[in-house]
Amino acid sequence: MTTTPQDETVLHDVLDRWKDAVDRHEPKRAASYFTEDAVFQGLHPYTVGRLGIAEYYDSQPLGLTAEYRILETRRLADDDVLLAYLHVDFSFTDRPTLGVKLSVLLQREADGWAIGHYQVSKLD
Repeated sequence: MTTTPQDETVLHDVLDRWKDAVDRHEPKRAASYFTEDAVFQGLHPYTVGRLGIAEYYDSQPLGLTAEYRILETRRLADDDVLLAYLHVDFSFTDRPTLGVKLSVLLQREADGWAIGHYQVSKLD
């Protein structure tokens, strides 16, 4: 794994809050960890912006939880952009766990880090 302790801290700060909001089925709070113009691709058609992201998470079943593991990170262009590749297990109350790969691009904003791009891939 290529990562630094600083990058891991940044990722955990953002993704732990995202995970908590997903686990508690709080779609508006989950969306608040994204930039205003974030490009979001879950397993449904993509959306841009927090409203669409909140609607996506609101459509997820109650009881959905997420567990993630950081696989790789890269700093892009400058210290204000962080790319991460992760494995995420989404667990449900009524069906098997879904394992996916997730790429996120975090951007440093005036009030901290936020997710600017989110891309899920289901690999068989």
